[in-house]
Amino acid sequence: MLKKRTKILLAEDDLNLGMLLVDYLEDEGFEVRLCKDGEIALKAFEAGKFDLCIFDVMMPKMDGFTLAKAVRLQNPLIPLIFITAKSQKADKLIGYDLGADDYITKPFDEEELLWKIKAIVRRLPDAVNSEIAPILVGKFVFNFENQSLFKDGITKRMTEKESEVFLYLCKHQNKVVKREDLLNEIWGENDYFLGRSLDVFITKIRKYIKDDPSLNIENVFGVGFIFNTEAFLGK
Repeated sequence: MLKKRTKILLAEDDLNLGMLLVDYLEDEGFEVRLCKDGEIALKAFEAGKFDLCIFDVMMPKMDGFTLAKAVRLQNPLIPLIFITAKSQKADKLIGYDLGADDYITKPFDEEELLWKIKAIVRRLPDAVNSEIAPILVGKFVFNFENQSLFKDGITKRMTEKESEVFLYLCKHQNKVVKREDLLNEIWGENDYFLGRSLDVFITKIRKYIKDDPSLNIENVFGVGFIFNTEAFLGK
């Protein structure tokens, strides 16, 4: 069974390091949103849902400490890890005073950061670590773990993003889903180009489910979609 992936907001102005951490952590099963400065990270936090934040201290436009204060005003319990080139005791005390769960100094080993993250994740509420059970939708069994749709002995494989979009639709079946809500949930932001990508994923999902006439994804002009189902079981 696949555990729901922990969503991490990473604010790091060193894009080489940032991309290295994104690749490493996503290979370890996390979902990571990288932002190159504090202002962008704050907007991403306000628009999306994250389980853990990793903030570089020294960033342009808004430093990590200021960003942490703004984030804590919105969610006092969100776990925080600071990464910085500074090793002075005073800086660490500032970080911990802001409620940081941990603090790591550059240069560091990626595995060290990973174990710090895992230690925090083990303390998160059960909702973050809950398993996503296979869903019976129409004549299909949707397995989010395997990114697959199964029907009549035939398995159709989906991409990761297709699976995430389809899961969101399944959780909101027979209800209007706003485009911006879906985009913010899956990508953490809402813009024109992501909207075009979403349309491509919706088209592909329609092809996957076309063999079951009880299912269809209806466009709601100017609003979003409705995943119409005549039979739905799941959670």
